[in-house]
Amino acid sequence: MKHWALFLLLAIGCYVWQIEAEFFTSIGQMTDLIYVEKDLVKSLKEYIKAEESKLTEIKSWAEKLDQLTHNSTSDPEGYLGHPVNAYKLMKRLNTDWLKLESLVLQQTSDVFIANLSIQRENFPTDEDESGAAKALLRLQDTYRLDSESISKGRLPGAQHVSTLSVEDCFELGKIAYSDGDYYHTVLWMQQTLKQLEEGEASPVTQAEALDYLSYSVYQMGDMHRAVDLTKRLIAIDPTHVRAKTNLHYFKKSLEEEVKSDQTRDEEFYQSQSKKEVYMQPENYLTERDSYEALCRGEGIKMTTRRQRKLFCRYHNNNKHPRLIIAPLKEEDEWDSPRIVRYHEMLSDAEIEKIKEIAKPVLARATVRDPKTGVLTVANYRVSKSAWLGDDEDPVVSRVNQRIGDVTGLEMETAELLQVANYGVGGQYEPHFDFSRKEEPDAFRELGTGNRLATMLNYMSDVPAGGATVFPDFGAAIYPKKGTAVFWYNLFKSGEGDYRTRHAACPVLVGSKWVSNKWIHERGQEFKRPCGLTEVD
Repeated sequence: MKHWALFLLLAIGCYVWQIEAEFFTSIGQMTDLIYVEKDLVKSLKEYIKAEESKLTEIKSWAEKLDQLTHNSTSDPEGYLGHPVNAYKLMKRLNTDWLKLESLVLQQTSDVFIANLSIQRENFPTDEDESGAAKALLRLQDTYRLDSESISKGRLPGAQHVSTLSVEDCFELGKIAYSDGDYYHTVLWMQQTLKQLEEGEASPVTQAEALDYLSYSVYQMGDMHRAVDLTKRLIAIDPTHVRAKTNLHYFKKSLEEEVKSDQTRDEEFYQSQSKKEVYMQPENYLTERDSYEALCRGEGIKMTTRRQRKLFCRYHNNNKHPRLIIAPLKEEDEWDSPRIVRYHEMLSDAEIEKIKEIAKPVLARATVRDPKTGVLTVANYRVSKSAWLGDDEDPVVSRVNQRIGDVTGLEMETAELLQVANYGVGGQYEPHFDFSRKEEPDAFRELGTGNRLATMLNYMSDVPAGGATVFPDFGAAIYPKKGTAVFWYNLFKSGEGDYRTRHAACPVLVGSKWVSNKWIHERGQEFKRPCGLTEVD
C-alpha cells in the first residue's frame, strides 16, 4: 500500500510541477492534463481492484482457516490422527502459507509479515512435508487403500474427515516422482486426472498430470499405455516439445519390445494398454508382505484349538505384598512364545502425567546400528521418543516399581522408561528387541547384558492401525489404553528367541502413545534361573 501511495504522490507531484512550469499559461496544453488525470484515475481503479481482489482472496483464506483451526484445536490429537489432516497441515504451513505471504507482501503489511517471519522458525520444512506425503503412501500400501478413498478421506475410524484437492493429489504424485517411486506416481497422477475430469476447479492442468503419468507408466514397463497417454497429452497441448520427443522414443521402444517377443500379438499389447493397476517394483521387500498382512488383520495363525488354552486370571505374582489386595487382570495373548496382557496397568492420570513430562523432550526415535552400536535415526522407525528416569516424577518411579512387582524381575538394571509417540503413518518395521550374536557391542556400554524381556505399555487407543505384530508366528496385538503386554526376548539359557521379531504397524487413524520398559539380564540370576536346555 505504501509503495503504491508513494508512486501516486510522485506521479501527481510530477504532473503538478509540469502544470506550474509549462501548462498553466495554455488552456490547450492544460487539456492534456485532463487525460493524464483520467489515466491516473484508471490506474488508481486498477490498483484498487487489484487490492480488493487480494483482500477477497485473503479473506477467503482467513475464513477457511478460521473454521479449520476451530475444528483442529477442539481435538488436536484426534484431528492429526487422520493422516490426510496431518499431511495437509505440513503442506499448508510449508507451502500454502508462503504463497499467502507473497500475496500479502505486495501490499507490505508489515505487522503480519513480521509476525509470520518470526513464526516461520517453527514451520515444517520441505523434508517434513515430503515425509508426511510418504507416510500417506506407506499407509496406502500397508492397508491396501485406493487413492480415491484417501482423497475423499474415507478411512476407518476417522472422526475428522478431510479431502485432498487436485493440487494435493498432484503434489503427492510429484513427491513420489522425485523419489523415483513411479508406482505411486501413477496412482496419484491417475487420481489427479480423475478429479479434473469430474470438474474440480484447479490451476493444475490435465497436460501437467499426463506429462508425469505417461513417463511413469513408461518406467513401469507399460510401453503401449505410455504411447497412448503421450498422444493424449499432445492432443491437449500440441506445443509440448518434450511430449513429442517422448512419443517418438516410446514408439521406438514399443516396436523393439514387440519384435523381441513375436509370440505375443498386437491384441495382447492392446489389452495391456488398458491396464491401470501395476505391481510394486521388484525391489519391494517381500518380508513386508507378511508383516503388512498382519497389520490388516490377515494371516493371524491362532487356531480355535489353541485359543481354547488361553485364559484370563488375577495375577498377584506369588502373593507379592503390593499385589495381594489389588491383583492385576492377566490375559493370555499367545501361547508360544508366551505373551500376556495386563489390564489396568496404567491409570488415565498416570498416562497423562507421563505424556506431559515426555512431550517437551520428544525427539526422533533412534535405533542401534548393528555394526557400530551407535544410536541413529532410520527410515524404518518413524516415531518420536523420550527417556524418563525415576527422578523425573514420582509417577515414573511408581510405574517402574509396578512393572517390577508384576514381572518379579530386577528393575535396577533395566533401561529408562522410553515413551514414544507415533504420528502420521508412524511405524517401526520388523526388528528384534535383543541384540543378536552379530551385534556383540549393542548394549556393552550399559554393562547389564542383553534385553531379557519387554514390557510394552499402551497409553492410548488407536481407532485404526497401530497393532504390534509378530510375523514369525502370525500374531497381532492391538493397542488398548491402560494395558501392557509382556514377553521374554531370551530363553532361560540366554539365547535369543528369534520368534519375537516384531513390528509396530503404521498408525492409520489416531495418535499412538506407548512406553517401553526393557529389562536386562544382570540381576535376574536368581529371579529367572537358567534352564537345562538351550530353548527352555
